[in-house]
Amino acid sequence: MDLLPKCDSNYAPLTPITFLKRAASFYAHRPSIIYEGTRFTWQETFYRCCCLASSLRSLNIVKNNVVSVLAPNVPAMYEMHFAVPMAGAVLNTINIRLDAKNIALILRHSDAKVFFVDYQYVPLARDVLRILMTDFKTTSSMPLVIVIDDIDKPTGTRLGELEYEQLIRNGNPNYNKFEIEDEWDSIALNYTSGTTSSPKGVVYSHRGAFLSTLSLVMGWEMGNEPIYLWTLPMFHCNGWTFTWGIAARGGTNVCLRNTTAYDIYRNIHTNKVTHMCCAPIVFNILLEAKPNERRKIETPVKILTGGAPPPAALLEKIEPLGFEVTHAYGLTEATGPALVCEWQAKWDKLPAEAKSKLKARQGVGILTLADVDVKELKTMKSVPRDGKTMGEIVLRGSSIMKGYFKDENATSKAFKDGWFLTGDVGVVHPDGYLEIKDRSKDVIISGGENISSVELESILYKHPKVLEAAVVAMPHPRWGESPCAFVSLKNNSGSVSEKELIAYCRRNLPHFMVPKKVEFLNELPKTSTGKIQKFELRAQAVALAATAATETTMAVVDRNSRGRSKEKHPTYNDHQVLAMSRL
Repeated sequence: MDLLPKCDSNYAPLTPITFLKRAASFYAHRPSIIYEGTRFTWQETFYRCCCLASSLRSLNIVKNNVVSVLAPNVPAMYEMHFAVPMAGAVLNTINIRLDAKNIALILRHSDAKVFFVDYQYVPLARDVLRILMTDFKTTSSMPLVIVIDDIDKPTGTRLGELEYEQLIRNGNPNYNKFEIEDEWDSIALNYTSGTTSSPKGVVYSHRGAFLSTLSLVMGWEMGNEPIYLWTLPMFHCNGWTFTWGIAARGGTNVCLRNTTAYDIYRNIHTNKVTHMCCAPIVFNILLEAKPNERRKIETPVKILTGGAPPPAALLEKIEPLGFEVTHAYGLTEATGPALVCEWQAKWDKLPAEAKSKLKARQGVGILTLADVDVKELKTMKSVPRDGKTMGEIVLRGSSIMKGYFKDENATSKAFKDGWFLTGDVGVVHPDGYLEIKDRSKDVIISGGENISSVELESILYKHPKVLEAAVVAMPHPRWGESPCAFVSLKNNSGSVSEKELIAYCRRNLPHFMVPKKVEFLNELPKTSTGKIQKFELRAQAVALAATAATETTMAVVDRNSRGRSKEKHPTYNDHQVLAMSRL
């Protein structure tokens, strides 16, 4: 048996590039891309990708060179997901909401040879290049800059001598040197959001991208010829691999430069959208849309959501509008979604609230994963399947990253005993479905009790006047930590006081979980992918605790100075106040 040969007839390296070739062959005249006035077929998209790949090779781009792009969800961004690896290079999609300093850091760390810039971000790119000019001693270390102009209305904006469509025109449509030799070769370099630490470069392989794409298409039960609306940034884990997945199903990509309620509803109605992905923040955009921004949704639109656990209350509100929500869980290091809440037919008969709670769970591992578990990290023993005992979610399988670029130390810390440590805390229910409870940093330990901020947030989301909610730990002189809630209210919903929200939580939660402080913000700080930046809120909570401690100390000193020292009030000395401010 072992003597049977592996040859070109029975083995081919796995790569998402084959999805484009297949779409161009079998769906040649089906629309591949729709972007306002622009329409392409799969045959045309394949033609354009071949031209771009050959032009990149003519610019001396070789295997493992990094090609960076700063662009929204426009056709060029989509095409580069195929054209760059077809040239043998590694695609680095950059978060368009980063500042110049962080973009320069990424270009410098990745050693990018080419930097594509959408015309909208030319001013930002100029600032980036100024930073790089001071960093690099010679201009030869600078990436070659290529502007992506507007296809329908060229602006003539220039940063350099080359323009994207010019590369397409000058390229060879018969280019065919894109067969990879090793499926372990790198296909993409994605930098983490840096919400919990410094951004790290996560490297994907062709094999991992291929298998993860197929797993998500199957896990979401995406049928043939879907019409997919790009509300999820393509720079986020390569659009959760659906940049490649839509080609695999011969679907249509409806590109969207701006994620506004008007543009989302308009494109759903005009283009008969069937699928879209988004973070839960987009739910609020849809729910808060003004009457003139809405369009009636005649056919249900399937939404795959992730990035943050969607509260059950939010799911109950979004589905009556015409959306069918599936929840996924993932992270950059897992090539996007790693778990999907696969729906079971027996749940259809349940009441709406019960179904929403089930849909809020993260579910089961995608087919690519060899295994997923929740473990107690010190012993690496699995937690009981009781839906209560918390541990760290760990993964292993072909969709896990190759490692962190130029960071062996961080890579070795992320991998332990054959598992990838996610840093997320979760439970396993008796039916085997996982549910995330928190980031490990976000679990609040109050008087020895573990409090899940996600559970507290889900209660706050049920309040009729609350639009967004986030809960973090706040230093407490007696309990060590206590929950501090940050909320934003719905427009024109009227006011609600801190006292009223705390009383509301007390009616719906065990008393130890009730927030000791509620702070109102116009908008909660978020990453570009819609995740609430809890590190910013933790800093605010520390400041609030320090202020409260100082005020209490001053009040006690004042009372004591007036002969009221017999009253029992907590006091804090300067060292305690300083210690709390540093937590």
